[in-house]
Amino acid sequence: MGPDPQRSAFPEAAQHAAVNLKRFFAELKRRKVYSVAVAYVVFGAGLIQLATSVLPSFDFPVWSTRLVIVAIALGCPVALVLSWFFDLTRYGIARTPDLNQIEIGRAPNVSEHSIAVLPFADLSPARDHDYFSDGIAEEILTALSKIDDLRVAARRSSFWFKDRQADLREVANKLNVAHVLEGSVRREDNRIRVTAELIDARKGFTIWSDTFEREIHSIFALQDEITRAIVDKLKLKLAIAAPSQTRNLAAYDSYLQGLFYSDKSTEEALRKSLQYFTDALKKEPRFGRAWTGIAKSWLWLADAYVAPLEAYSKVREAALNALKIDKDDAEAHVYLGETKRILDWNMDGAAREFCRAVALDPKSTPSNYFSAAFCAALGERQDALKYLQRTATIDPASLWVNNAACELYRYFGLYDEAIAAGERALQLDPAFVYGEPLLAALYRELGRFDEAIALYEKAQDITGRGAFGLAITYARMNRPTEARQVLAKAVGSRGSYTPGDAIAHIHVALGEHDNAIRELERACNERSSSVHFIGIAPEFKPLRSDKRFLSMLKRIGLEPERVFAAGVP
Repeated sequence: MGPDPQRSAFPEAAQHAAVNLKRFFAELKRRKVYSVAVAYVVFGAGLIQLATSVLPSFDFPVWSTRLVIVAIALGCPVALVLSWFFDLTRYGIARTPDLNQIEIGRAPNVSEHSIAVLPFADLSPARDHDYFSDGIAEEILTALSKIDDLRVAARRSSFWFKDRQADLREVANKLNVAHVLEGSVRREDNRIRVTAELIDARKGFTIWSDTFEREIHSIFALQDEITRAIVDKLKLKLAIAAPSQTRNLAAYDSYLQGLFYSDKSTEEALRKSLQYFTDALKKEPRFGRAWTGIAKSWLWLADAYVAPLEAYSKVREAALNALKIDKDDAEAHVYLGETKRILDWNMDGAAREFCRAVALDPKSTPSNYFSAAFCAALGERQDALKYLQRTATIDPASLWVNNAACELYRYFGLYDEAIAAGERALQLDPAFVYGEPLLAALYRELGRFDEAIALYEKAQDITGRGAFGLAITYARMNRPTEARQVLAKAVGSRGSYTPGDAIAHIHVALGEHDNAIRELERACNERSSSVHFIGIAPEFKPLRSDKRFLSMLKRIGLEPERVFAAGVP
């Protein structure tokens, strides 16, 4: 006898109700409703006690005391409702972001012509070709992103779901797409089997699926074939075929392994990616994307693991080599633009590279994000916000994008947007693989010191590095001894190179302006990549009247008045 469907539904419904109730209580805590309730009860009780003691002494009628009690009682639900919608910050009253604002990639409209390409599963016998299955998915994603009228979720966002067993409707909702492509790859000896399935994620049915068995040397044609099938089913025009700069399979295999490691954050992984990219170039010297991969790896090694003068020189060399082979490589233009900004302080030259990158690949995360950061540093507020919002649409589930967006929005005083981006970053990865959680800096600016400290301390425990932001926080709280202790730990945990502007932040907070200027001069001389943000960062506002600071901003290519006007008033 089978289970009674009505009975079996009750435990599921009860579980669902319990989850909803748990979320409701968690939301009450996030919006500080509990804190307001306790504070209101304490304040109200004190006010009632004062009224009952004082009013009779001045011969007020009995009903006046009762009126005070009733008014306080009626005010309680009003206070709780207001606490649900608003936060009281040091900058005044700010609206509390709704949960749908901080869900990953939440957006109101879903385009019919939109797709996310999930990483393909590795079904090889030894499960040792993860890089290869990821690479095939990325090649298809890259080819699709070149098609007009098709919005493709960026790699970092769609690949975030790898090994997470997410429901396809959840994926589509979080990435704001109508379709999802998933598949698997089985590679054995010289044979490869690829299964691909295109799904209408809103309706939950398969539009197209197929299985391909080929010799491994046919992988390039196979990727083109899958791309064309998807475009045909979505009734789009394929104006650009999926390109491949090399038909050398050994070089391509090394390139995919380099790509796999270049997306990781550790020094070991990034240096391993350099080895694979270099190996690809030995096998195929005209493989331009391998040079772009080298530029990317050195960019992420810079500042964090390698002094910027050394690292960005290698970024420039690799980007120039990539562009000699393919002058229309948008990503290489981005990296060349960064070297012009950082090494040369050539802001006009950098601007031309970023504009070229956006023109070549307007749907690229690097093109739009680095353009947003560049415009923010220059004080070009509207352009920065335009590129930042494009990036959020393209790459809604990228930890890197959301963490950095939190900082840029903070610079502009857009605290609701900054909180939403910072909380998305925490949802994506509480382990802070890109360093300090920039949401903590926002909490500090809003006067929420306890929350800032908790995030910084958690980051320190995970990364083993001292947090510069924690030192700034202690300095702001007038706890200079602890600030200096954390500063010493932060400097000691970073090896031979520490950005001078990071240390200068703390000296400014401690009121040590001469020391701050000295460290900023060192940052300029060593070409710290973040030195261009000292003009717009609110932490440096105390230096804005210092002639040395103003001279420094002009020397590195900024216009102080424009930058100051674009930031927090």
